[in-house]
Amino acid sequence: MTYKLKTALSYSAIVLSALLLAVNYHIFIVENHFAPAGLNGIATMIQYKTGFSISYMSLIINIPLCLLAYFLVERQFAVKTLVFSLVYSFAYLFLQQTNTSFLQYNAGGHDTIFPVIISGVISGVVYGLCFHNNASTGGTDVLSRYINKVNPATNFFLITFTLNAFVAFISLFVYSEGGYADYKPVALCITYCFISNFMGNYIIKGTKTAYKFTVITTHADEISERIATELKHSATKIDAVGAFSKNNKNLLICVVNKHQLVDFKKIIADFDNTFAFCEMVNETYGNFKHIKKQ
Repeated sequence: MTYKLKTALSYSAIVLSALLLAVNYHIFIVENHFAPAGLNGIATMIQYKTGFSISYMSLIINIPLCLLAYFLVERQFAVKTLVFSLVYSFAYLFLQQTNTSFLQYNAGGHDTIFPVIISGVISGVVYGLCFHNNASTGGTDVLSRYINKVNPATNFFLITFTLNAFVAFISLFVYSEGGYADYKPVALCITYCFISNFMGNYIIKGTKTAYKFTVITTHADEISERIATELKHSATKIDAVGAFSKNNKNLLICVVNKHQLVDFKKIIADFDNTFAFCEMVNETYGNFKHIKKQ
């Protein structure tokens, strides 16, 4: 795949993600009176109280942040985030001015958990796609990227948690009416944050999960042959020495898919003087089609 094609596909994914998030906010979030995560949650509450559109608030926040990121973080990241923010803002503004009431999910205060679940899943997918394409949805993501560059040891979980907790706390006062505290928007905000973070992490980790076996053995050649003939995999062999026994051994490293987990264990069980442990691999990388047998 050429560089130009990869770039075009990357920007296309960012544009589609921005459109999807705009639709998500317009159809599922704003209509059901709860605040999502981050600075967008603050923008949602401002629109609820004042009528000032999320679109304009997004532009006011994200254009300066993207300019700062262009000079202080990374140019490509800043440009892609700016593209996302512009598409998202204008798409949401268009939806606001279009009669889409037949599409909007207004739970009317009942079973509001359903639009929260749907919107949380969609937002998580958007976050994951942006991350994979070196972009972000703006706001706190840009700030986090900057802080990460300045101080890589910063605990971003604490920063994100603090901001989301602040949004959830403020929503208690924004959405409460009649002099009574309404904790439902707080619960909805927390639920939304959990679902979107879970889905975002799932997308970021990827779906190419596998299992890595590390095998210490004196039967490396026999095991490698069985792996090749039965599982159609190869392995990496490393010379090793037992720290206690001082005996020469071999260390095999092999990655298999989850359907071959039991078969691999059966192969290992056939050999004495063999020890192995298994770890889950979130995603595999590389152009394996062009790896030639040595």
